Amino acid sequence: MLGANEMARRMKVLSVGARVRIVQLLKDRALCVGALADRLGVSSAAVSQHLRILRDAGLVEAERRGNFMHYRLNEERLAEWRATAEELLAPGHEQKTCLEL
Repeated sequence: MLGANEMARRMKVLSVGARVRIVQLLKDRALCVGALADRLGVSSAAVSQHLRILRDAGLVEAERRGNFMHYRLNEERLAEWRATAEELLAPGHEQKTCLEL
């Protein structure tokens, strides 16, 4: 089980709508910065900043194809993050309330 600080760090990475949208767009295929910028309607510089954060978190990997870097999801890391979210949202054990003590 991850600590509260690590869970909070992971949630912070995906707390920006553009980053969530990038993850959604990369689910189907690898894309370059320009293609992501076109689909998001933001600048290439903004996409690059978001991709850097996603890469630092290990959610996205880059691969050079000719003159362009193509980004894809790191499926293994994404599965770890899914498990973290499920752990966070799973019902806890039954605990006594103050009135029951």
